[in-house]
Amino acid sequence: MAAAVVSPARLVAIVCAAQIFAQIGAYAWPALVPGRIADWGIDNADAGWITGLFYLAYAVAVPVLVTLTDRIDPKRIYLFGVAVTIVGHVCFATVADGFWTAAFARVLAGIGWAGTYMTGLKLLADRVDARLMSRAVAGHALSIGLSGAASFAVAGIFEDLLGWRSVFWVAAGCATAAWLTVAIAAPAQGPRGEPASGRLFDFGPVLRNRSAMAYALAYCVHTWEMNTLRGWGVAFLVWVAASTGQEPWLPATAVVTLVGLAGTWASVAGNEVSIRLGRQRLVRLAMLGSALLAAVIGFLGPFSYALAVALILLYGVVIWLDSSSLTAGAAGSAEPGRRGATLAVHSMLGYAGGFVGPLVMGVVLDLSGGMSTLGWGFAFLHLTVAMLAGRVAFVVLRPQTLAGDRAGD
Repeated sequence: MAAAVVSPARLVAIVCAAQIFAQIGAYAWPALVPGRIADWGIDNADAGWITGLFYLAYAVAVPVLVTLTDRIDPKRIYLFGVAVTIVGHVCFATVADGFWTAAFARVLAGIGWAGTYMTGLKLLADRVDARLMSRAVAGHALSIGLSGAASFAVAGIFEDLLGWRSVFWVAAGCATAAWLTVAIAAPAQGPRGEPASGRLFDFGPVLRNRSAMAYALAYCVHTWEMNTLRGWGVAFLVWVAASTGQEPWLPATAVVTLVGLAGTWASVAGNEVSIRLGRQRLVRLAMLGSALLAAVIGFLGPFSYALAVALILLYGVVIWLDSSSLTAGAAGSAEPGRRGATLAVHSMLGYAGGFVGPLVMGVVLDLSGGMSTLGWGFAFLHLTVAMLAGRVAFVVLRPQTLAGDRAGD
């Protein structure tokens, strides 16, 4: 029986709805870090490893899974990824009781995310006109951002109501809804156009594409700081409230939820700004702004909970400002037959940064004597160094002007 024809608009709605359900448990662990550190007796570096291993598993799996979409129906890869996500959440809900079991469950969740995040984008990218690519990416980022933000609120609510293990049962149920949505509503589809010649996993042409690599390296440090903030934002705010003796007028999980919502808005708005200001100019400004903010958050935030909240919210907005522009730049710089491979390299480098950032944050905290004003100051300061290095690489590689970009960027 022939597959039903689905309009591009309906396909976007299907994929975005599925992504919201699939990613609802992505940041459940970071939301629970303060309680797990206390109950399990792990240190900051251990917590950083558990956070970072999710992104390392993603970075290792994504070159294989996303590149396969150049030859295999992306829907099949997506359904595999969501299934692994479900297993990872169930494992955390049932067996996690310390470092190793929690790390194993988060590795499974990371592999699952590798099969859903960029694969979901690939479901759309092959069927979107080049001039509309940027807005399509922004819409996809919106669904991911809303879900990521909601994951903190969901974790905080269900931990209070039913205990922390219930958070992962809810996440597994939502991921099951995502699997069913795509399995039933999304049509099967083959690769768009002729596959590029050569071996499937030959990433040489992608690595030689200076424009795509400029965006990929910028995305590496972008994800480095984004996932560090996601991974440690709740712990930082909980510590500020405790150290200042101030009653948190807004729970830390709610603050990080607002960070995700504000960041999602900033990502979409930043994409529109990039159309008028210029993609490359926006990327350079956003990277400089986030580097400056990272240099002061850890030193100034501990003075008051309200100040810490304000700085974290502002930092999140600036971090997310160029998110859509970076991924759209990589997708637009790719050869049509290597778009899957290009997005795979882009995502792999991004989430390699996502692995390193939370881990380095925990290590720096421990080396600085634990959670203190000095410790948090140096821990956030490492993000400034990473961001400035990424900005230099972006400028040196000089990405090309793409269709829809402002001339003279």
